[in-house]
Amino acid sequence: MHHLFFIALSLIAIIGQHVGVQTREYRSELTVKNGGIWGDWRSRSMCPSGKYAVGFNLRVEKPVDGDDTALNGIRLYCADRSKGDSSINDYSSIESGIGHWGDWTDIRYCPSGYLTAFRLRVESSQGKGDDTAANNIRFRCSDTFLLEGDGTSWGDWGEWSPACLGRGICGIMTKVEDRQGKGDDTALNDVRMYCCD
Repeated sequence: MHHLFFIALSLIAIIGQHVGVQTREYRSELTVKNGGIWGDWRSRSMCPSGKYAVGFNLRVEKPVDGDDTALNGIRLYCADRSKGDSSINDYSSIESGIGHWGDWTDIRYCPSGYLTAFRLRVESSQGKGDDTAANNIRFRCSDTFLLEGDGTSWGDWGEWSPACLGRGICGIMTKVEDRQGKGDDTALNDVRMYCCD
């Protein structure tokens, strides 16, 4: 009987930790106006309490002879720089929905500080042509340094999101289109970022 009670308490603790990370309170939500139109919003994912995004990498399908999807995923790397987090072992990573194609690029980090704003490179609807939707992302760091992902070059850069209210970006939610079978795949279409104090 005690064994079952211990297992139940352990499960409650694990579930509580998972929900706690997902429901971390945020101060502002960052959006852009040029996101793609296809797909569904996936679950929001948040940095652990006290940590903020200091870097990112992308899952990108390089140009192919056929149905291109371009940007498939964004992964944020979270750390607490006030505690001197500096090695890869100090970072946690978070991601929302991710497409099925491509490879992860090299990680880009702010020299100091945290990610505080972003903009997307998005290809608008091509009608009967091959749609790719989101292609790349840029971030602004709190130290004013700019970071650009290793995405593809189709489409146009939109305007910057507002800057964070709070210390920095602490969460992400992506809009991703599922596999279309014989249809035109676009994968990642849009993203929202969340900022915490």
